[in-house]
Formats: sequence, C-alpha cells, structure tokens
Amino acid sequence: MTVRALSRPVSPAADLLSLVKPRLSSLVLCTLAGGMWLAPGELSVARWVGTLLGTAGTVGAANAMNCWLERDRDRFMARTRLRPLPSGRMESGVALAFGILLAVFSLPLLAMASNGLTGWLGFLALVSYVAAYTPLKPKSPMAMLVGAIPGSLPPLMGWTAVTGRIGVGGLLLFGILFAWQMPHFLAIALFRKEEYRNAGYMALPLVSGDAATRISRRKRGATSAPESGCSPRRSTRSQRASRPMRPASASATGSGCGS
Repeated sequence: MTVRALSRPVSPAADLLSLVKPRLSSLVLCTLAGGMWLAPGELSVARWVGTLLGTAGTVGAANAMNCWLERDRDRFMARTRLRPLPSGRMESGVALAFGILLAVFSLPLLAMASNGLTGWLGFLALVSYVAAYTPLKPKSPMAMLVGAIPGSLPPLMGWTAVTGRIGVGGLLLFGILFAWQMPHFLAIALFRKEEYRNAGYMALPLVSGDAATRISRRKRGATSAPESGCSPRRSTRSQRASRPMRPASASATGSGCGS
C-alpha cells in the first residue's frame, strides 16, 4: 500500500464496479462459457449473451453482498482494506441495496435466457456463497469446501444452459473445478495466514498448522509454483542472496494472489 494509492480519488461508479470484483467475475464467466462450448447442442447468439449477462449479474450480486457482510473484517487485511466499505468511501446500505438489485434483475434474466434449471443453479450458487460460505469463514476451515460449491457451479450452468439437463459431462466439469479449488484455497491460506488471523478467519493453517496444510495440499494434487509469488514456501538463505534486488516499485505491485 503506497501513499499514492491512498490519496488517489476514486469515483462512486468505480467503487460500485469494484464491489462485483471484476477480475474474479471474469474468470467465472470463462468457466461458464467453457461449459456452454463443451455441451452438446447449440444456443442462439441472443441466448448466449443473455446467459452471460445473467450470470455476470448474479456473480456480481454475490460478490457485493460478500463485501457488505465482510466489511468490518476487511479492515484488517492489506488486500481488502482499501475497498469502498472498509475504507469508508461508501455507506454499507448502498452496497447491500446494489447487491440485492443486481440479484433481482439478474436471476430472472438468467432463467429466461437459458432455462429454469440454470436459473435455479444460479440461485443456489448465490445463496450458498452469501448465506453459507461467507458466514462460515470465521467459524470453521470447512468453509473452504462449502465455498468450492458455488465456485464449481458455473461450468455446470453452462452445460445445462445448452442441454437443459444435468448430464455426466456437466457433473465432470463441476468435479474438475471443485478439485482444482482445494489446493488453490490452501495455497492462499498459507500465503495470507497472518492476515486471516488478524481478520478472525478460521483458515486451515491457523487450526491445523502449516505442515498439515501443506500435506493436505499435496494430497489434492497441487504443485508448488515459487516463481509466481503465490507459494508459501520460504526461500533458503543462499537463494535469497543470489537474487538480484528489485526496484521498490516492483514490490509495491503485489503478486495478485487471492484477488
């Protein structure tokens, strides 16, 4: 966090947009589109666009409500303290109303553009993320498993949008994404352990320790990636000595982990 980042003015529109977490939402839309592309069958361009827009709004609604629920805890984490609510730039009621309005308009659009089954899956993703995963984070590390459910539903939704039913292919896509999220969540939990402690979240490293978390991560087929900056492993003294020093501006950009 730099002085420039603190002093830079942010427009209300930009703050509203940040509530939907655009980078995360764009990844969700990619998995949705992947499910639609892999599913047997065809959709018209209008239904493709409508399904994408309905899903984008539903995901944005879930993220906005998540920001509202976690506004007090976000103050204790470096990557979230500058968000509109913890920084005090936006009233909490505005964020809540924005999330509810997005859900009210997006879920019907999703159902009409695709079908009722996909609409119900979108509703399940929204409710499980906001009403189950988010409240569970301060109470149990099992929140990781609960949170993987809404994170894995978009490719299945893409499948059902085209086929109108939950098939083996759609369930396979759901399972692949569910399994991938486990090592991803565990790596972030190790990397952000102290921030999670400050915010009061029951991350697995804080409950079972780093060693048990790394073993669990390896069992789920994860591979370390120290070059990405996301690996929780510490470099040896000789490795640190051999690295060229980075300019100050490079360290301020961050690695993008856990965004």
